[in-house]
Amino acid sequence: MAHDPRPQPAHDRPSPATVLHRLAAGAGRAARITHTEHLPPTTARHADWPDQIRPEVLAAVRAAGIARPWEHQAHAMAHALRGESVVIATGTASGKSLAYLAPVLSALVEGAEAPNGRGATALYLAPTKALAADQRRAVSALAAPLGTAVRAAVYDGDTPFEEREWVRQYATYTLTNPDMLHRGILPAHQRWASFLRQLRYVVIDECHTYRGVFGSHVAQVLRRLRRVCARYGADPVFLLASATAADPAEAASRLTGVTVHEVTDDASPRGELVFALWEPPLTELSGERGAPVRRTATAETADLLTDLVSQGSRTVAFVRSRRSAELIAILAQDRLAEVDRSLPERVAAYRGGYLPEERRALERDLHNGRLLGLASTTALELGVDVSGLDTVLLAGYPGTRASLWQQAGRAGRGGQGALAVLVARDDPLDTYLVHHPDALFRRPVESTVLDPDNPYVLAPHLCAAAAELPLTDDDLTLFGPEAADLVPQLVKRGLLRRRSGGWYWTRRERAADLTDIRGEGGRPVQVVESATGRLLGTVDASAAHASVHEGAVHLHQGLTYVVERLDLDDAVALVEQADPPYSTMARETTAITILGTDTEEPWGDARLCFGSVEVTHQVVSYLRRKLITGEVLGETKLDLPPRTLRTRAVWWSVTDDQLDAARIHPEELPGALHAAEHASIGMLPLFATCDRWDIGGVSFPLHPDTGLPSVFVYDGHPGGAGFAERGFRTAHAWLLATREAIAACECEFGCPSCIQSPKCGNGNDPLDKAAAVRLLDCLLSARPEESARPEGEDANGAGGAGSVEDAGDFGGATERGPAAE
Repeated sequence: MAHDPRPQPAHDRPSPATVLHRLAAGAGRAARITHTEHLPPTTARHADWPDQIRPEVLAAVRAAGIARPWEHQAHAMAHALRGESVVIATGTASGKSLAYLAPVLSALVEGAEAPNGRGATALYLAPTKALAADQRRAVSALAAPLGTAVRAAVYDGDTPFEEREWVRQYATYTLTNPDMLHRGILPAHQRWASFLRQLRYVVIDECHTYRGVFGSHVAQVLRRLRRVCARYGADPVFLLASATAADPAEAASRLTGVTVHEVTDDASPRGELVFALWEPPLTELSGERGAPVRRTATAETADLLTDLVSQGSRTVAFVRSRRSAELIAILAQDRLAEVDRSLPERVAAYRGGYLPEERRALERDLHNGRLLGLASTTALELGVDVSGLDTVLLAGYPGTRASLWQQAGRAGRGGQGALAVLVARDDPLDTYLVHHPDALFRRPVESTVLDPDNPYVLAPHLCAAAAELPLTDDDLTLFGPEAADLVPQLVKRGLLRRRSGGWYWTRRERAADLTDIRGEGGRPVQVVESATGRLLGTVDASAAHASVHEGAVHLHQGLTYVVERLDLDDAVALVEQADPPYSTMARETTAITILGTDTEEPWGDARLCFGSVEVTHQVVSYLRRKLITGEVLGETKLDLPPRTLRTRAVWWSVTDDQLDAARIHPEELPGALHAAEHASIGMLPLFATCDRWDIGGVSFPLHPDTGLPSVFVYDGHPGGAGFAERGFRTAHAWLLATREAIAACECEFGCPSCIQSPKCGNGNDPLDKAAAVRLLDCLLSARPEESARPEGEDANGAGGAGSVEDAGDFGGATERGPAAE
């Protein structure tokens, strides 16, 4: 029976269980559901508006249909109105925006009544341009009755230059991102003086995204903001919004450098959430050693998206790569054309690299309901208003439980019931999760980890701060305990100079331009249609070798292109429209060379070392694969230059005698080393204040420099980030915890809780849990007592997250950080 594809009112929509039943009705479909989790609906708990909210603001909010706030909103507002910084960490669609907007708008209305001057201002920081643009629409709509008291404007890289001066001079609510604050606003603070002088509130939305090295950079940018504000007599209150996270107040305080109160008791109404775990079926194809191959998550998700859109269910499918977003949209459009010729235009892809006007158009179409289905990268994971969604599809585990719930929470906004479906990739990690639902549904979300005191992060921000205003002794306390030790080193390197007024920046270059806080590095590659010269979009420099090499299939808004030429010197990829019956996947090799060993320790015959390394990645070929089955049609060699990362690493090597003592046979060795590498990377954040995505690893059954089986863990940032050094200094405790984590896990052969990694470049193969435990036992037992040092000795550093891509390796087993969307 055909279903009406038009969106239905919430009260007429089928229940999530009914939608799932329809999805499972096809031949063999029901068996693909390995688990269904039912989260019951909750009722709202309301509170009264705080007395200090201006009556004009209350009238505007009530006109928008909000009679009373929920309890958590009222509590957050009360903190803000008392001048206390606060983080509200509640579920998706729990009204966090209103919790900070009500006090902000009240301040702006009150400031507009001042007889002279600009009046109060507020600054909004979002991790993505899409979120800032979406928030501007929301603020403008809510504040329309307030007249000129609220003048909201976006100030980011897409803002035309002719509009930027107006924003500086007249906007009262400026929406931007940390990158623009770092490079555009703070270095030009004199031009922003009237805005900064009146700054009452700083809103930091989706603050859980500021983790790892990127989060550490943002923390120092915020300290620079506080310092410049103080110069103009302002002391803004920080209002932070976060997805559900562990210890949100502690993380928010570390991010801002001020005491932050937390509001975590979610009083919003929630519709029923049905969360299904879905495993694609086995195909007739055979992989290595004759093992059966499952249908790809991409093809399975495209089928589910097709069915949902044909039923009129508004759906977003989250995917892990830009190519998958385009491919799912194309497959769904083709299949929908067979159902109803009007439906293909109601499905699209959304990803990074689109032109600004394309992104805005897609966001509008999703918001107003013209689009029924969207295949998106994590670019839409954050708080962009996509109210009215019925279903979320997750094509593969997104890597953390926090992201899983953030993505699942995009559906059901407005209080209606929602369906979420996690479609497993043909990967050991995903396979484990869909068969062990407790690993997803019975464990807390991860903590937000960042370290603003990391000297590799702190040093460039001290330079940037000195370029903004001369550094004084009083300033050093603001930047943390490491600052006093770092400044003399910066003077010695000729970056700062001491004068009577403090420390000054000495170079002609802008200090802020020398630091990329996201660590992406390099000029984005422009994708240009050769026949017309039309700019289609951009690709991050770090991803260009693997995604727009010569012969690569490039998908853009439902059209397929083939790359004719990649010009790395001019950062341009020329493409022509085509319709090949295959997709392409780059193959990449990774090597690590020891440049110098700073220090080493003998652990029996084994060696534990710390020093400088060069990590080399090179795209050497690409595979052509059938679109649906993934069957390899052929391989083409490429001649691309290697990309190198000079950084710092900790590594250990074992001898053949030790392997014999551990009863590790040659065929077990690669899996033992690889498993130990994964687990040690997973445990290092307990000993170094880092995030798993800040570090990389590689293991070799025989490394050419050591001449022995070796495991390396390195900092994913040029020059190092201090994490590997911390690992070396706490090696015994770190590796002992690694061994215990593997051995204590109840699984038989390895799982995400012990040796599988969400970002393994080799698809978590090979891994040998039992052999890894024996290997670590042998290594730890050989450590002499006299080599022990205080485990608490601190060597934390910092740096920017490297563009360490999630790709396979054919020289050794690797774990690297994924390229960020």
